[in-house]
Amino acid sequence: MKKMLFSILLFLGVIASIQAQEIATNAIGIRVGDNDGFGTEVNYQRAIGDNNRVELGLGWRSATNFNAVRLTGLYQWVWNLTGDFNWYVGAGVAAGVFDFDDQFNNRNLNEFFLNAVGDIGIEYNFDFPLLLSLDFRPEIGAINDIDDGLEFDIALGIRYQF
Repeated sequence: MKKMLFSILLFLGVIASIQAQEIATNAIGIRVGDNDGFGTEVNYQRAIGDNNRVELGLGWRSATNFNAVRLTGLYQWVWNLTGDFNWYVGAGVAAGVFDFDDQFNNRNLNEFFLNAVGDIGIEYNFDFPLLLSLDFRPEIGAINDIDDGLEFDIALGIRYQF
C-alpha cells in the first residue's frame, strides 16, 4: 500500500512540475498517415489558452471502388518536454461519408459514419514558423464504421505556424 501511495504521489509531482510552453496561435498544414485508407489530411490547429488547442482535419480518399470524405475535430492538451519539444494528448470525433462498391458481394454501400478519436503525439517547434509532429491516433467506430472496430493511425504532421 505504501508503494502504491508513493507511486501516485510521485506521478502527481512529475505532472505538476511539467511546465507548459506557449503554443502558436494558429498552425495549418498536412498530416500524412493512412487512417483506414484516408491517407493525407489538410489540418488546422487553433490555440485556446497557453497549453490547449483545437485541431480540425479534412481527409479524403478516391479510389476505384472506394470514395470517402471525413472531418476530424480534436481538443488537445500540450506540455513542454524540453526546449522546443512538446508532447500532447487529445480526444474528439470524426464524421464523414463513404461510398464502397463491394464487387465480391455485388452491393454498393453509401453511408454516414461517426468515430470516437484519441490522439497522443510529440512535436518540435523550429526557430522559424515550422512545426513537425508525429502522433498516434486510435479510433473506435460509433456509427456505421467501415470496419466496425478499433483502428490505429500513425502520422507525420507538417504545419506552418502563424
